Amino acid sequence: MKKVKFAIIGAGAGGLCTGIKLRERGQDDFLIFDREPRVGGTWQRNTYPGLECDIASPLYCYSFAPNPDWSGPYPPQAEIREYLERVAFERGLEPHLRLATSVVSARWDEARARWRLVLDDGEEVETQFLISAVGMFGRPVVPDIPGLDAFAGTMFHSATWNHDHDLRGERVAVIGSAASAVQFVPEIAPDVEHVYVFQRTPNWVAPKENAPYTDEQKQAFRKHPELLAESRGQVFNLVETVLNYLEPEGMQAVEGVVREALQVVEDPEIRKKLTPDHPFGAKRPLMSNKYYQAFNRSNVELVTDPIEKVTLEGVVTADGRQRNVDTIVLATGYETMKYVSVIDVEGRDGLNIEDAWQGGPEAYFGVTTSGFPNLFMLYGPNTNGGNSMILMLEFQVEYALRLIDEAERAGVDWIDVRREVMDEYNAGLQQELEKVAVWQAGANGYYRAPSGKIVTQWPHGFSVYKERIAKDDLSSFETGRVAR
Repeated sequence: MKKVKFAIIGAGAGGLCTGIKLRERGQDDFLIFDREPRVGGTWQRNTYPGLECDIASPLYCYSFAPNPDWSGPYPPQAEIREYLERVAFERGLEPHLRLATSVVSARWDEARARWRLVLDDGEEVETQFLISAVGMFGRPVVPDIPGLDAFAGTMFHSATWNHDHDLRGERVAVIGSAASAVQFVPEIAPDVEHVYVFQRTPNWVAPKENAPYTDEQKQAFRKHPELLAESRGQVFNLVETVLNYLEPEGMQAVEGVVREALQVVEDPEIRKKLTPDHPFGAKRPLMSNKYYQAFNRSNVELVTDPIEKVTLEGVVTADGRQRNVDTIVLATGYETMKYVSVIDVEGRDGLNIEDAWQGGPEAYFGVTTSGFPNLFMLYGPNTNGGNSMILMLEFQVEYALRLIDEAERAGVDWIDVRREVMDEYNAGLQQELEKVAVWQAGANGYYRAPSGKIVTQWPHGFSVYKERIAKDDLSSFETGRVAR
């Protein structure tokens, strides 16, 4: 059995950040597992046309690895993946990577105070500290539509885009109208015969300033790193203040900008169908300079009648109309509330994490969850927000490693957040979440578990999160030693 001190699941931004910070501490006894053949996480798996980041590039990079070579303010998928690959290589992570390797299960061994992992090839790995960097966007959602499996044409999810299939000249049904559809619909529209966008609920789609950086700008970033740092601070402050969800004035101001952007849609009926009846911020905010414009094309049709079923030839809506298509693209998002439970995880006393999270996933600062010692989550429950997730990941990695350092100084083998501490934290967190007016508008199924509890979002700016974790220490945790 392979034995390591740290096992990291996921080679995306969080897993790579953990490895880098471990190496900075002089710690090389760790492995990073990922089911994909390359590092990059969601930026490796998702490759659909038009995919780009919706956080400005000066902030969408590690604080310790600024990137002067972004092509523009909102980098495309390939650039982000290449950035993560480059940083991983430059920081010496290659010997620690176990790519194309899935972790099937993780079980806590109480007697040894170790996690025992089983990999997809049957190999077992023992580790003292288990760090989950699987994030929110792992498993795509396939909608429960009658007849979907019977469709005779080509069908794939936007998260697993079929680049071998040529859409040129085809009739395409896009089921879903949120983040991925907003980006890829304008890209495929010029090449297809017809595209039907099946919209259940309209979304606010804000414009963005995305003029490419000039060679002179990039050269200035390289010669004067302080320019990048200044730009990073400006973006951070903008998001923390203007777009803070606890400030309705900020949301209303942005909504006004989006309403103005909607005027580009020439047909007033289509414009009306694209206009949400919920306030900006109630659902995940989206950004595009091309989506609304796509509906001025004669070959793009917005369909708002509910889908009744799928047949061999196409999609039937509730009004009885069938639209025959050659390809169906599912733009229906991810199971965002699974987190580390996408793996079979068993903690103390045989407690399975799915059972522990029956009422919805919950954690302490999104990082630890009671009953699962020495398990640390990155981008865990209630840590999603409007700012850069790479920044949040850095905060969480530093917090987790600080707790581990404290445990080692105390001479203990394991730590487990006290149940009463976690319960008190989550009770207060839910009260804070209920004060966010836009999230009480009834439009955020993306955020809520079936119990009605919001389990994905952080209700404040990220600076508040950083301040709160800085005050936490080992007193919030139960600790223990094993007999030797």
